[in-house]
Amino acid sequence: MSAPEQLPEIDNGLLRFLTCGSVDDGKSTLIGRLLFDTKAILADTMNAIEKTSAKRGMSAVDLSLLTDGLQAEREQGITIDVAYRYFSTGTRKYIIADAPGHEQYTRNMVTAASTANLAIILVDARRGVLTQTRRHSYLASLVGIPHLLVAVNKMDLVDYDQKVFEQIRADYLAFADKLGIKDVRFIPISALAGDMIVDRGDRLGWYDGPTLLEILEAAPAAHTETAENFRFPVQFVCRPQDSANPELHDYRGFMGRVESGEVAVGDAITVLPSGATSKVKAIELGGEKLQRAIHEQSVTLLLEDEIDISRGDMIVKSAEAPEAVKQIDATVCWLSETPMSTARTYLVRHTTREAKAKVAKIDYRLDVNTLEQEPATSLAMNDIARLTLKLAQPIVADAYADNRATGAFIIIDESTNNTVGAGMIG
Repeated sequence: MSAPEQLPEIDNGLLRFLTCGSVDDGKSTLIGRLLFDTKAILADTMNAIEKTSAKRGMSAVDLSLLTDGLQAEREQGITIDVAYRYFSTGTRKYIIADAPGHEQYTRNMVTAASTANLAIILVDARRGVLTQTRRHSYLASLVGIPHLLVAVNKMDLVDYDQKVFEQIRADYLAFADKLGIKDVRFIPISALAGDMIVDRGDRLGWYDGPTLLEILEAAPAAHTETAENFRFPVQFVCRPQDSANPELHDYRGFMGRVESGEVAVGDAITVLPSGATSKVKAIELGGEKLQRAIHEQSVTLLLEDEIDISRGDMIVKSAEAPEAVKQIDATVCWLSETPMSTARTYLVRHTTREAKAKVAKIDYRLDVNTLEQEPATSLAMNDIARLTLKLAQPIVADAYADNRATGAFIIIDESTNNTVGAGMIG
């Protein structure tokens, strides 16, 4: 008797997504419901939140406790820090970032959004589109999240009224059109009751679209929607010191992570900022030889020619080589309690390269609530501004809209070594 045929495994790739919205819109409850309904909660974790819910006198389990991990969060019933949760289905793996809704935690939200490929923006069906909704939508579009999903939550508190949903949809689209947001979808849900999260439920019969999980399952993974240029920031130059193995005497490998695009053996490459050229002789990963390497793989490249390459250099394909620049225009979110000073020198870390920098000018500070541009001579914590930086050493940068990895950087205070700002190159 022949063995039964095995079905091929389906893998839609990793999806990083963000939940955001106004305070008390149910972000933490939504994630808790998603984890609960996909059977992603361990038994001991479930027992713990059942006991905590019972102590509070609740008749049902408070699923928001799965993400609100800080004591202050549980006491106040709000999200303060970014909470990350991981789960998987039969077709893909997920990393969820639960971002705080308060304006004073803008820097936390920007940090969480920087790696997300989809954002779920929650709207309370009773309150509609609020200032916080518009602010988070703007921040999500600012950091380059390509797909937005507006989830109209707490439909159970408005008797699952379709007119309420359609009015919120119309209000949001009017705002999104002004902001230039194009890819946005809408779904009515009840995180508390579980309607349209994983199961459809029987109280939203007028909505014929996919459930939340079905949308997540079908969402494109990062690096899959457009052709990307090859970018390989060098992290480490590998020169094995093994006198007993003569084969390693001339070994010189360049180790790093393929931030975007792909490279194959035989490809012509250029090293920036020096401009030296060569060809890829071999690609190694964990001792194995590869014919090609793709985005997000950490590999070692060996070249045909002896070239002076060190940490901080960028290897690109010769046909796709950008220019190295010593001045950048960028949108910066200030993260530090110490205000930015145009008189000080900071350190800019871009991929694996560091360069001293000074703020040449601040074009404007943005009011994230009204989206108005205001003049500024300094930046306070959570401020977002457009400015120009002058660098002491050149960096190889792309526009953030084209490449989120090589279009982003952080600003470091040299005296404290603290990260004080995060920027996106225009």
